Amino acid sequence: MLVFGIMAGLPLLLIFSTLSLWLGEVGIAKSEITYFSWAALGYSFKFVWAPLVDVMPLPLLTRWLGRRRAWLLLAQCMVMGSIIFMAMVDPAQNSLVWMGVAAVCLGFSSATQDIVTDAYRIESANAELQAMMSASYIAGYRIGMLLAGGGALFLASYFGTSIEHYNFEAWQLTYWAMASLFLVGILTTLIIDEPKQQQASALINRRHHVRFFITFLLAVSAFICSFALTADLTALAKQKLALLLSNAQLVSVFIELIRLVFAGVAAALVALLMTQIKFIDKQSVTHSYIAPIQDFFTRYGWSLAWLLLALVGLYRISDIVLGVVANPLYQSLGFTKNEIATVVKTFGVFMTIFGAFYGGVLVLRYGVMPILMLGAVLSAITNLLFMLLVQSGHDITMLYVVITADNLSGGLANAAFIAFLSSLTNISFTAVQYAIFSSLMTLIPKVLGGYSGSMVESIGFENFFLMTALMGLPVLLLIALARKRFNLTHPQ
Repeated sequence: MLVFGIMAGLPLLLIFSTLSLWLGEVGIAKSEITYFSWAALGYSFKFVWAPLVDVMPLPLLTRWLGRRRAWLLLAQCMVMGSIIFMAMVDPAQNSLVWMGVAAVCLGFSSATQDIVTDAYRIESANAELQAMMSASYIAGYRIGMLLAGGGALFLASYFGTSIEHYNFEAWQLTYWAMASLFLVGILTTLIIDEPKQQQASALINRRHHVRFFITFLLAVSAFICSFALTADLTALAKQKLALLLSNAQLVSVFIELIRLVFAGVAAALVALLMTQIKFIDKQSVTHSYIAPIQDFFTRYGWSLAWLLLALVGLYRISDIVLGVVANPLYQSLGFTKNEIATVVKTFGVFMTIFGAFYGGVLVLRYGVMPILMLGAVLSAITNLLFMLLVQSGHDITMLYVVITADNLSGGLANAAFIAFLSSLTNISFTAVQYAIFSSLMTLIPKVLGGYSGSMVESIGFENFFLMTALMGLPVLLLIALARKRFNLTHPQ
């Protein structure tokens, strides 16, 4: 689980902060850089194909390795290939569209890897060992982030690229080095044992598997086509409403959310049509998609279930939206890649790990909900410290202070939040329900994060950080309401 955690933590920063620094060196505008955060929306929609990964065997590989290891091997090879794809694109020479395609492939592949890893962790050890498995995974995840963050920046600097003298070959070698690390994950997958206890497949034969996969591809195609066909209409609506409301950023967020919902409805209608014409077994769809959701609402009741889902969806909104523009901020203040790698990507990761362990101790002592509230309060307050960093300019001491406070509070909040999410799942639907919760917790923040660059250009860094702190206020209200109705002393 330590190795799998490293493999899961590596791709995230290669899409977010490390890529943003690469694009920043080329001279890409902040508004365009932050749009690349949408490439990681695969993490927010992984619940869509989680049932497919959960039940569908892979030709030859499943017979050789077993269901979980086969998908792990495929996902790891896909991640490795996507990173190599990114390394082959020079954003200074090629269209940014190709870099976007490569980043989307990496996000999809990495999210698939997460689905399988969660299922493997749950099925390969009993309940008493799950805490240790999770702890090992989280530690590995942070090591992976350290390698892809600080490690990648040190390598890029060593190979000879800087904000003054851009060198594509340096970034290419760096991303190749990151891709090569997945050989360790592939080797681990080949030597570990397949879990002995697995949930029975809802799809009973090969014909069902093929039809289920075709239906999934058709639904995804409907989703993509919906986005493509509404592009012109969306641009026109943004233009008209922006003039009417005098707030282009808010209008863009609102219209894109509507567009996202419309595309999701289109995909759902395709899946519904395939069940109506009996192309796929209705019972399979019910077991894979409806039963996990139905179970959640049955256990908690409609009002509490919606309250908990709102909390899951908004809890991390402050830090995710802020995190998208963090590296452009450091660059604009004059911090070098080595300084960012040392303070933010290396020292910051250790502070996050310490905060996570301290948060785990506090959860054991006081329970989940009080520490969930504490984490939300600290996350909002520490966002205000970034306003001081903007005023201080290139001040390495202030950077250490801000990163210490932000990462400690973030680690503490994350430990409590993971315990909270784990407590919401039913062991009968763990893989799919956890995929739904982990997808929901990043969906709204990442959609908003894509517009963070435009917001900064419009209102400035200081007002933007104030806005992200205020985003945390509704979260405090949701925790207070949930705490009265949701009795949770210790996580599962």
